[in-house]
Amino acid sequence: MENSEQLTSEQPLRIDIVSDVVCPWCVVGYRQLAAALEKTNTDHEIHWHPFELNPNMPSEGQNMREHIMEKYGSSKAESEASRTRIAEAGSEIGFEFNFTDDLRMHNTFNLHQLLHWAEQQGRMHELKQTLFIAHFTDNRNLSDIRVLADIAAEIGLDGKEALTVLEDQRFANDVREVEQHWQRQGIQSVPAIIFNEQHLVSGAQGVDNYVNILEQLANMQE
Repeated sequence: MENSEQLTSEQPLRIDIVSDVVCPWCVVGYRQLAAALEKTNTDHEIHWHPFELNPNMPSEGQNMREHIMEKYGSSKAESEASRTRIAEAGSEIGFEFNFTDDLRMHNTFNLHQLLHWAEQQGRMHELKQTLFIAHFTDNRNLSDIRVLADIAAEIGLDGKEALTVLEDQRFANDVREVEQHWQRQGIQSVPAIIFNEQHLVSGAQGVDNYVNILEQLANMQE
């Protein structure tokens, strides 16, 4: 894939992404955007922000198919069709969705606290990508804080400290404040991608559309 001319500006393009780890289109949308950033050679910086798809989900989680059918009133056939669309979209950008019958939806408040902690060590982006894979590809139990601590340790963070952070909930208020900030900005669905704190793009737009968006933004900055 050949790069177009480098899109340059005095400042890197700021990209704020409001998302949830258990949101499949958040994975797809980010991977599409990442491909477009590489294709256009755009200088950028990404900032991840928390959003809970299911803040009232019990701590033990729920079977994903049952959850989707209850939340959206979809049939099993509609659920299967949706999974097929998501898996195909993932395949196009190199991400494997492994939709099994026992895949679970999780309460993600602890995940966002872990990500907040990782951000303080400059590792949020890496942990976010690892959690996407842990959930959608490896079907790990993200409702278990010990599993979350193990995942943190696997990317070189202190697993013991990660577990303590989740046990004492020291970042609970910080995460709530950030979530409420984005809610006040009108963010009600994810992924929500904000360029240079001004231009909101919602959903997974596709690589070509993201390329067009990046080119338009570059032209605006000239």
